[in-house]
Parts: sequence; C-alpha cells; structure tokens
Amino acid sequence: MARILLFHSMYGLRPAVHQAADRLRAAGHEVHVPDLYDGRVADTSEDGAAIKDDIGRDELLRRGVAAAAPLVDAGGLVYAGFSLGAAVAQNLALADAKAGGLLLMHGTSDMADDASTEIPVQLHVADPDTYEPADWLNAWYLRMRKAGADVEIFRYRGAGHLFTDPGLPDHDPESAERAWTIALDFLAPL
Repeated sequence: MARILLFHSMYGLRPAVHQAADRLRAAGHEVHVPDLYDGRVADTSEDGAAIKDDIGRDELLRRGVAAAAPLVDAGGLVYAGFSLGAAVAQNLALADAKAGGLLLMHGTSDMADDASTEIPVQLHVADPDTYEPADWLNAWYLRMRKAGADVEIFRYRGAGHLFTDPGLPDHDPESAERAWTIALDFLAPL
C-alpha cells in the first residue's frame, strides 16, 4: 500500500481527480488530495491558466509543500499529479529525500542540473502533446536518468493532453484505462 499525495490539474479539484483518488483507494492505497486553488475550478483551459497565473507558481508550490508537510515525516510518500499537478508533484518529490515514488499524469517540470534522486518515476503522456513536446520529453528523460531516477515513459498516440479526465474533450477512455492499469501496477509495490 502506498501513501499518495495527488495534485489536480490547472482545471482545479474536479470530479475526475476525486474519481482517480477513489480508484487508487480501491486498490488499497492511502490517498490525499489537496486543493491548491482553494475551491476554484475552471471549465476551460483559458480559465484554468488564469487561475494558475493569479495564484502564481511560487504560491502553488508553497501550497503543495504545506499539503505534504504532515505526510513526509514517515517517509515513502508517493507524489502524483495531473498536468500542472504533475509539475508540482515532481518538484516536491525531488526535494524529499524520503520520497517513495513519483507518478506523473500528463505533465512534467523542469529540474535543477544538480538534482539527485533514486525514486521510481512513471510518466503517462499524450503523443503528440503540445504541452509536453517530444524534444522536451527526451531532454526531461535524460535529465531524470542523470539525476538517478528509475524512469518509465508511456505515450498514448492520438490521445488528448488530459486524456484521463472523463469531463474534458481530451478524454480517451481506452488510453485512460491502459494508463490506470499500468499506473496501478507501478504503485502496487511502493
């Protein structure tokens, strides 16, 4: 059983995030789902970007740290997130020497050249994805490997960016089911 801190996308804490948490709980995991937007939810990517920009990157990371703080002492926390939430999760996981893993759905983040970690990392991303272009992903993979992470990338040809969210036009049920099956296998031993 993993202890998972699951961060929402730039759309906010939508029903799809709660559904994902419920799926993880049904597999026996303990899941915490913080609301980085304080109840604000977006219906469009433009509205989501506006909320994200209004709060700001530094404040979003501060809120992520605050959500993780009561959970990190025991060690082994698995950080996970969707798109923007994946970027937050990655930043926190790389800063937590006791992290147990990193599950990224639809997104990554830049990282320091001197980053160091040995955690297992799994990324699920659309192919192609305008938010995560192939050149970026290749460089990200190489930097993550250089940092010491055990990295797996799964690409979903023809899927939209947030293909696991049934409430968005990007949703691809077949790709979503495949991603969740692979992700649950990844999380099982953590």
